[in-house]
Amino acid sequence: QVQLVESGGGLVQPGGSLRLSCAATASFSIYAIRWYRQAPGKQRELVAHITTSGSTDYGDSVRGRFTISRDNAKNTVYLQMDSLKPADTAVYYCNALSDYSNDDEYWGPGTQVTVSG
Repeated sequence: QVQLVESGGGLVQPGGSLRLSCAATASFSIYAIRWYRQAPGKQRELVAHITTSGSTDYGDSVRGRFTISRDNAKNTVYLQMDSLKPADTAVYYCNALSDYSNDDEYWGPGTQVTVSG
């Protein structure tokens, strides 16, 4: 069983930066990690994805501004968010999905990001 905990959210002005972390309680080297976000009244949106081999992909709305990375030694994935916009305001969730089973999936509780000022 893997537990995920997000951190690093908060209030930032437009144009600012935040770095989110997703820490796992166990080794997650076999898990692809995705960051999702959900704003009030909107559907959940895939923000960024990193595979077990380190390949990355991004949602169109964040490509070029956000960077996902992973440190398997620390069981942590990061989401560096730059040039933040009010439209980035949402709860951000970390998701881990095993390369070996779609049933082996975990979610974190989420962290609030608010871009305002």
